[in-house]
Amino acid sequence: MTLNRQTRAALFATLGYFVALELMLVAAILYWPSFRDNVGALRVLTKPIPMLNDMINEIEDLGAIAYVLGQHFFKGCNVLGCAAATLFAAGAIAGEANRGTLEILLARPISRRRLLLERWATGAVQVVLPIFLTTLTVPMLLARVDESVQFWPLMWCAAHQGLFLLSIYAVTFLMSTMGRTPLRITFVVLLLSIFQFSIYMVKTVTHYSLFRLADIQTFREVYSTAGPHGTWWLFLGVIGLCLVASLAIFERRVP
Repeated sequence: MTLNRQTRAALFATLGYFVALELMLVAAILYWPSFRDNVGALRVLTKPIPMLNDMINEIEDLGAIAYVLGQHFFKGCNVLGCAAATLFAAGAIAGEANRGTLEILLARPISRRRLLLERWATGAVQVVLPIFLTTLTVPMLLARVDESVQFWPLMWCAAHQGLFLLSIYAVTFLMSTMGRTPLRITFVVLLLSIFQFSIYMVKTVTHYSLFRLADIQTFREVYSTAGPHGTWWLFLGVIGLCLVASLAIFERRVP
């Protein structure tokens, strides 16, 4: 079966996202022994930034698992994941309008609801699948540095990360159903994400950052309970409301 250009592009983008996440994860875990042996010196460097100092405390308390939660989820998945969620969602509908192909898309003999849901689901899989695939490699990589981790609690952390990123994806997708310029949507969402990440590092305003919902402390709670976190209702609510709104807007959209 020959894949069309759009499918090939989606697969290539997902593969690139996966490879980037995996390379960051491999580098971080292989660096763990050096990090562990020099954590005292790192504490001196992070002392002026209370939030980074708290992260060092978490790693000293829990060891390798806290390091993985910080490097893989808080740093790797949050940074690359936010970018991927934004890029995959921004062009889903607005990209068609920008290229002048939305009318052709709407002329296909399928309902608008099905069309939108297919687009939404494809992007959602692109955002979430690489997170789970890379997380599956963590136990094997940690074994190379003589460390171990509990498998299922780690996968619950991956699920939490996936829901957090899907919330960003759903909001961006909603903007895409209303807009015509994917570049503008991408710029706005990424700018807001960078702003939210920056205020996370400022102790006086850190609790106003959305990244408090996906930081080391939160992942530590998910890992220790090995089950759904209390914020999942918030994530699911945002995702559901944005999807319903996207369907309603797309039903009435004209090319």
